[in-house]
Amino acid sequence: MTEAIRSDRQLSALRELAARELSRGILPFWESHAFAEDGTLRGGVSDDLSYLDDLPRHSVLAARILWTFASAAAALPDERERHLATARRALDLLVGPMWDEHHGGVYWALAADGTVADDRKQVYAQAFTLYGLAAWARVTGDADALERALWLAGTLDDTARDLEYGGYVEALARDWTPTDRLALSEVDPDVPKSMNTNLHMLEALAELLRASADLSAREALESLLRTALDSIVVTAPFTHCALYFDEGWDPCSDGVSYGHDIETSWLLWDAWEALAAHGVDDADLEWRVREAALALAEAVRTEGVDAEGAVLYAGTPDGPTDRDRHWWPQAEGVVGWLNAFQLGGRAEDRRAAIRAWDYIETYLVDREHGEWFARLDERNRPRTGGAGDLKMGPWKCPYHNARACLEVLRRVEA
Repeated sequence: MTEAIRSDRQLSALRELAARELSRGILPFWESHAFAEDGTLRGGVSDDLSYLDDLPRHSVLAARILWTFASAAAALPDERERHLATARRALDLLVGPMWDEHHGGVYWALAADGTVADDRKQVYAQAFTLYGLAAWARVTGDADALERALWLAGTLDDTARDLEYGGYVEALARDWTPTDRLALSEVDPDVPKSMNTNLHMLEALAELLRASADLSAREALESLLRTALDSIVVTAPFTHCALYFDEGWDPCSDGVSYGHDIETSWLLWDAWEALAAHGVDDADLEWRVREAALALAEAVRTEGVDAEGAVLYAGTPDGPTDRDRHWWPQAEGVVGWLNAFQLGGRAEDRRAAIRAWDYIETYLVDREHGEWFARLDERNRPRTGGAGDLKMGPWKCPYHNARACLEVLRRVEA
């Protein structure tokens, strides 16, 4: 386990601000607004706190809420029971109406009336369900949840895992057979594999290994980690992650996602630490992961950050093409650069982490209505009108920003 960072004045302030934002900002917002009085998940919440209950209910959002509040319960013992109660509401939805009782796994989405709106087995959604179930089992000792998580991991291994080329395919039909409906969203292409889906399978398998010490989970995680290093992380013209791939991992685009790159930098190391804690001893693999993590963190810092310290949204190898500041890359920047500072001791990474948090505090936190704005323009004004420009929605969740706070608490000495 990487040693915690010795605190100083700046890091102590960062830790205090992260603790306050988590306990007084993010978690209370989701406790108050995520669920209706009958326990059902709301469809969405706008910036002015209007409820958008005509929107579909997505399993990814429920799974992310489950992971967030289970993890908060473990990290904040004084608030454990309160946070477990919120996590339980998300769990009941995932293993209840969102769970396919005939074929297993979660549906992509339910309609507002609770009927199934989209029954595909998008691997991205299964990964987050695995992530949430494993965290809940680890924190509570719930044997049924762990059994379900292991079943889901085994089913993904049997149906979605590519044993020839490595990694996991994007989607399957409801009965786990191949489908031609692959795209994760309206802006994603129909390709067999993506960095995004495989990144979240990586974190889910790491969580499952921590919860279960299961040998199959360890094998799958090690295999996926090697695939990420071999096929997803590229080094020219600077280190970044290719985004979309054909079946054999040939890239299908030249896009760069700075937020995903900095998130990948620390999740690669997180996966290695889970493997090392469960008996994997491979100096070459450890070195490769460390070098990739440091290179990704440096590349985002030099290629994808503006003068205010904000992580830009997207680009190509030639430079940024979308300079909006989305909420989640800022959160991942804090963690990714703290992780890089722990691994390499570079002062630039420490500075970048603190600057990223300063940007969050200055511009992203909504002091009037709570939580964070989803997206800001180049002048740091909240964007409106986009499908994701909500306080809560299919893609706006508590997982990135709450996790960033939890990681600050874990990585910086009190």
